[in-house]
Amino acid sequence: MSTTTRENDSIGGATLALAREELEALQLERLQWTVRHAYEHVPHYRQKFDAAGVKPDDIQALADIVKLPFTTKEDLRQTYPFGMFAVPMADVRRIHASSGTTGRPTVVGYTQQDLDNWATLVARSLHASGVRAGMKVHNAYGYGLFTGGLGAHAGIEKLGATVIPMSGGQTARQVQLITDFQPDAIMCTPSYLLTIADAMEEAGIDPRSTSLKVAILGAEPWTNEMRAEIERRLGLDAVDIYGLSEVMGPGVAMESVTTKDGPHIWEDHFLPETIDSETGAAVADGELGELVFTSLTKEAFPVIRYRTRDLTRLLPGSAYPAMRRMEKITGRNDDMIILRGVNLFPTQIEELVLGIETLTPHFILELTREGRMDAMTVRIERHPSIDRETCEAAAVVLQKRIKVQIGTSVDVKLEEPGTLPRSEGKYKRVYDLR
Repeated sequence: MSTTTRENDSIGGATLALAREELEALQLERLQWTVRHAYEHVPHYRQKFDAAGVKPDDIQALADIVKLPFTTKEDLRQTYPFGMFAVPMADVRRIHASSGTTGRPTVVGYTQQDLDNWATLVARSLHASGVRAGMKVHNAYGYGLFTGGLGAHAGIEKLGATVIPMSGGQTARQVQLITDFQPDAIMCTPSYLLTIADAMEEAGIDPRSTSLKVAILGAEPWTNEMRAEIERRLGLDAVDIYGLSEVMGPGVAMESVTTKDGPHIWEDHFLPETIDSETGAAVADGELGELVFTSLTKEAFPVIRYRTRDLTRLLPGSAYPAMRRMEKITGRNDDMIILRGVNLFPTQIEELVLGIETLTPHFILELTREGRMDAMTVRIERHPSIDRETCEAAAVVLQKRIKVQIGTSVDVKLEEPGTLPRSEGKYKRVYDLR
């Protein structure tokens, strides 16, 4: 078997070639199976469906999905740990869980078929990024209960590439292995890749001189301005991989390196919707809304109309015409900061920061309360190679741009290089001290 044939088989190439009408027919068949599977094997779903007055036989067209109730993270916490599983535990081959920093963790399970599908979709995502069989991929996503590390690992192997299972942290060792092993690609969060680039420079290594050709970045919102900064500093292509543990893990959607116009959703396995966050009503493709997913092939842990809290637009496919794209996610409902009546997202600050060359992308937002009024301080590191006076002038420019473009007043505090926390995975931008 040729390498090309093997790669095509491993990424589900036949499905990618379907026309939109054929894809929708496949989606309906799989949606009907999923709804019945969830109804018959998950008591929580059965109770919710019955309360909504809907039965599996009521799903006769894709549009009928609106008859089904939403699933939220609260549903998963109420049924902790295994109440949403739709197969006996003897058929579960792996369990993952969220960090649980805001309460009980959300727990997900996978059958062997689920794991095979997941590996195929990550392999498909890697192929879209330009990775091919025989290349080396440095995997700096965290291994363990977090889905990133093991999910990426299986997809790299499925594609026929070589995985370097570094995991997160130990930044100096990351730099050493990238230098010594000469990988073609790296997988990690965008903020952590900037931390690696900083460490390279501190070690006297030009980040543009490495073997890396592409960075597959995800697990946190990031802007196109961040993409430009990463590509400038490391001399590679940076593309967006999307996923969340409740729906599968990394590989739900992937940006093509040839277009860089937002991740294509692998719609043969996941049915997307966008809704108005306040009313739950459907939002038309092309309009901003909260992203909702229904799994179409998951056996152990089917999800029906899961509210992701991510904000995006559904757009026509480009690199993969049958599969819709989603606009790059730069905010979540639960990331939104309301400051004196103005709604803002950390990525809006990031966009403005990256537009000022004398500032670094290393910043955090601190929320405090002064009397009855909320206040926000942007603590940002000055550029190590630029004098403090110039950086202080840049901080004043940033403060003015936030006022004009976002519409709220903030304080900007300039910090010395290396004093703020560095990402070793998902970066914490907001510190609420109120």
